[in-house]
Amino acid sequence: MEGDEVRITSEYLEEISLSNKTDVSCDLRSARSDFCEIKDFAQIIGHSSILNYHSPCTNSFLQAHTSFKLKPHPRKHDKIALSHVKEISIEPVSFNQTPPHCTVMHIAPAIVFSTGGYTGNMFHDFTDVLIPLFITSFPFRGQVHFLVGEMQPRWIKKYRPLLEQLTQYEIINLNKVRRGLCYSHIIVGLQFHKEMSIEPKKTGNKYSMVDFAQIMRKSFGLERENITMLGIHNGNKPRLLIISRKKTRSFTNVKEVIKMATNLGYQVLVQEPNSRSKLREFARIVNSCDVLMGVHGAGLTNLVFLPANAVVIQIVPLGGLEKLSMEYFGIPALDMNLKYLQYNISIEESTLTEKYPKDHVVFKDPSSIRSKGWAALRSTYLVNQNVKLDVTRFSYTLLEALKHLHHYQ
Repeated sequence: MEGDEVRITSEYLEEISLSNKTDVSCDLRSARSDFCEIKDFAQIIGHSSILNYHSPCTNSFLQAHTSFKLKPHPRKHDKIALSHVKEISIEPVSFNQTPPHCTVMHIAPAIVFSTGGYTGNMFHDFTDVLIPLFITSFPFRGQVHFLVGEMQPRWIKKYRPLLEQLTQYEIINLNKVRRGLCYSHIIVGLQFHKEMSIEPKKTGNKYSMVDFAQIMRKSFGLERENITMLGIHNGNKPRLLIISRKKTRSFTNVKEVIKMATNLGYQVLVQEPNSRSKLREFARIVNSCDVLMGVHGAGLTNLVFLPANAVVIQIVPLGGLEKLSMEYFGIPALDMNLKYLQYNISIEESTLTEKYPKDHVVFKDPSSIRSKGWAALRSTYLVNQNVKLDVTRFSYTLLEALKHLHHYQ
């Protein structure tokens, strides 16, 4: 973009070298992400994953850490996720000894991050990359470059409407860059606050998940800012979207649920998002609805497209998953000004009763299954369990949602 580049000359380098003001700050204490920020002059050579910076001896952090490495992805202790993320080596350099491999420096800052890990799963797309990227880039109001490691063209295409709201520049595939890129300000890594959400206090109360929801609606051209727009206030029936799953944690009696909800006064839609779904079209379907319901899983991530004050109903399967479900989707829903209802199924509503007697440890002591590790929990409660809703019991949850919606008529 015009005005973003400064020509690098020997005089310019000498001025920077004499200024002795390079500022390097890193936060390596977070349980989820490492984050480093370098101001004044930094050069990154993408294909080799080496970032050089001008190192004055007065910087106390640099005196203790002359060079260090990090993986720019918010799952720092997840070995499986990070096995797909290339390490960035951050090293000091003297301009007198090692001239930069670029002729211009970008004034606008750059953020280095990876789309490796578990991307491709919608929940991880948002909690691991898109929301942390929003947190990190939002203060720059589009005046920031994105340098992406392990860049997946299909992923970039899918989320380009959002990415174009966050950066005004071309997105750079870091692994294909053969020349040096110089910036006056580089951030390596993404800031992570909590699962699929933002802690406003950590932003100085400058932005929150409400702002993220607004930018999502703007990105995908969604008309409804809140449920009073084109909704039940004008006589239309409230729209209930059931997120359907076919392979795991599926509803075995969805027709009964549809009939019951219709009798209560809902217009019911059943959709199953998948990798072939066109995100913009699915986002518009979600945004047209007043209530979204589904069993705990990545499909509930679509709550980011709902209008404000809509209702999210999460059906929690057996397995002691209540706290996890609240953390993954309940708190994010509340942070987006959505009404959140959590329906914890009974033993009778789980298809595990077809596999185990009711006095089995699977029902009596889920914690003993969880103590065996994530693989055991996943296999027992997430992969091999479906849900047969007690339509009478569940109807009270849908009635509670209706009561909330009628408050906005």
